[in-house]
Amino acid sequence: MPETTTLACACGKFRVEVTGAPFITAECHCKSCRSAAQRLGALPPSRPLTSASGGVPYILYRKDRVTFPDGTSALAEFRLSDKAPTRRVLTTCCNTPVFTEFEGAHWLSMFASLWPDPARPAMQIRTQTADVAEGTVLDASLPAGAMTTAGFYAKLLWAWIAMGFKVPKVAVTQKISA
Repeated sequence: MPETTTLACACGKFRVEVTGAPFITAECHCKSCRSAAQRLGALPPSRPLTSASGGVPYILYRKDRVTFPDGTSALAEFRLSDKAPTRRVLTTCCNTPVFTEFEGAHWLSMFASLWPDPARPAMQIRTQTADVAEGTVLDASLPAGAMTTAGFYAKLLWAWIAMGFKVPKVAVTQKISA
């Protein structure tokens, strides 16, 4: 039986459970993730959401391996614009970022900051490195580039196949501006 990990928001009022190991961990450098992390990280109590290299670390799980024991009523979504297909979801009690969800996706990109430092899975790859902020120099500590990106998409596809091509919905009814 796969192990279940319980994670909590900063104030401890909200919990999320993930089952088993993530299918990949990735540090995203796209402008959208970096912009959202900057805006969400400024909400009180402010917390950094980016790595030292400026990317946003995510731990990716299939949606069927993520549960919300207390429901999703304590969650709110944030979008960079009204028409943005990607939403970032955070708690309403203490503004803790929980996950990023792409429209029609079968996985959740959980914010790595949910994990305590000693238990946080290590990053495996960097994505969207062509979009790094001007002046950013990435070290070679994580693989990046075309072949890494192809492997990333292969893992996404494999996870979807393993789910029987299902795309579970995560109901979040509240909205927040940042």
